[in-house]
Amino acid sequence: MKLLSHLLPSATGFRVASCRLDQAQAEITLTLTSRQTVLHCPLCHMPARRLHSRYRRTLADLPWGSYRVRLWLRVRRLFCDHVGCTRRIFTERLPGVVAPWARRTARLGKRLTMAGLALGGSAGARLSRWLGMPTTRNTLLRLIRAAPLPVEVTPSVLGIDDWALRKRHTYGTVLVDLERRRPVALLPDREAATLAQWLGDHPGIEVVARDRSGAYADGTRRGAPQAAQVADRFHLMQNLAEVLETVFTAHASSLRAVEPVARPQAEAPAAGEAVQPDRPQQEAKAHAKATERRERRLARHQQVWELHREGFPGHTIVRQLGISRSTVFRYLRSVAFPERKQRHDLGHSLLDRWKPFVVAQWNAGHRDSRRLFRDLQQQGYRGSYPTLARYTQRRRQAQEAAVPPQPARPRMLPPVIEPPRRQLTPRTTAWLVLRRAEQRDAADSERLARLRAQHAELAEAVDLAEACTALIRARQPDRLDPWLRQAQDSTLPAFRGFAKRLRIDEEAVRAAVTSPWSTGQVEGQINRLKMIKSQMYGRANLDLLGRRFLLAA
Repeated sequence: MKLLSHLLPSATGFRVASCRLDQAQAEITLTLTSRQTVLHCPLCHMPARRLHSRYRRTLADLPWGSYRVRLWLRVRRLFCDHVGCTRRIFTERLPGVVAPWARRTARLGKRLTMAGLALGGSAGARLSRWLGMPTTRNTLLRLIRAAPLPVEVTPSVLGIDDWALRKRHTYGTVLVDLERRRPVALLPDREAATLAQWLGDHPGIEVVARDRSGAYADGTRRGAPQAAQVADRFHLMQNLAEVLETVFTAHASSLRAVEPVARPQAEAPAAGEAVQPDRPQQEAKAHAKATERRERRLARHQQVWELHREGFPGHTIVRQLGISRSTVFRYLRSVAFPERKQRHDLGHSLLDRWKPFVVAQWNAGHRDSRRLFRDLQQQGYRGSYPTLARYTQRRRQAQEAAVPPQPARPRMLPPVIEPPRRQLTPRTTAWLVLRRAEQRDAADSERLARLRAQHAELAEAVDLAEACTALIRARQPDRLDPWLRQAQDSTLPAFRGFAKRLRIDEEAVRAAVTSPWSTGQVEGQINRLKMIKSQMYGRANLDLLGRRFLLAA
């Protein structure tokens, strides 16, 4: 019995009257009585000693090993004899052990609450059953809603960014304490008035890191005029990439004129004509599917414009074609077919820098992938072995396909070469310009040189972009004013508009160059918020989502 008392919710508060083990049900039932000698009325807090009756409470507790635990607790009802108290009869309270009217102990409720915060309703209920704490998803959600929110501490440095509750329809705002690295609040929208009201209710904020949204800038000025605003450097670079993409889109023919550059190849003894490995099968299938999807989108675009020319309004086109309203009006905003943007890093891998070395070793007869992987690691390669193995496997397959097996004599395999790089697109070109110089290889530099020689406007755009990235990365705010004047005097309308927008937000842009703060932590919290929302299977209204987001941080 002494050992059992130490396993109870309170080692000194209960006396074990009996213990029963049910192996068939895997359950332990304990009968307990309280050791409290003086009981106080919960209303007037006066001591009471006159007994009214007794009854039994059934409580669930934490499991012991693989056995569920059920507590039969004998509690007392007492008379309150205090003259000024309106309550005549009250029930014995057990603070810290179980709440009034609860059917589980406080420590079991805390464990279930943590399971619900970490996993949500359905997943948390499944895990709880395996841990010997069976419950339902709705119970876990009720526990989450009943859990107290953390005490709000006004941060000195605040990070702000938006998030999508329902993409393209409903957006909210995430507020993060950048010093404590913890979320502070979720706002129901991204309006300036909502942010200004929250900032006004929490005075004392000194720095606000944000993207270049005008609503957040206005809300910060109205709610916390004393705070220094810092524009996020990543968003500055992203805005610059969009400007570059606009310029390159207007000169798409010049981009297509830049021939793909062949990767440098090492000289090797040729046993025949060199071979190029085929494109991976998965990549070929993905390319075929992408082409098929583009043809379907193009047909839909033509159908939308045919109906529009016949005089049908947008909502009628939506009903007739059975496509979304946003798609129809996006097509109507552009007469030309809107091509989808490709990833700027498409076709690039961590192995690109070391491919000439791998090809040289391969053609020299060193075809052990494990040995090549160790040699690359010594040279600074940080990629994985499967990446290298897939690369060498494609070369082995290309060589074997070029020379059929000859049983009478050993085969002389031809050398392999790398295929040329793909043609430039506006998006890939923009990010190639913004890439650090040390991350470009000789082929990338050659492509940029050819691009500069194609057109004077392209050379001007590249020069302006490189100067802007240089002053941001080098943290040189004294170069900002000369660059803005140069961009405003340029012949490119996209850069003139970009410089005008930067002038409006000049203080925040200048702080971005000098301040160490950014919204990187906010982006990480948004990723965590997306994960939580996807776990909740449609049970992610703002109240419940906000509680999980704040309490599970």
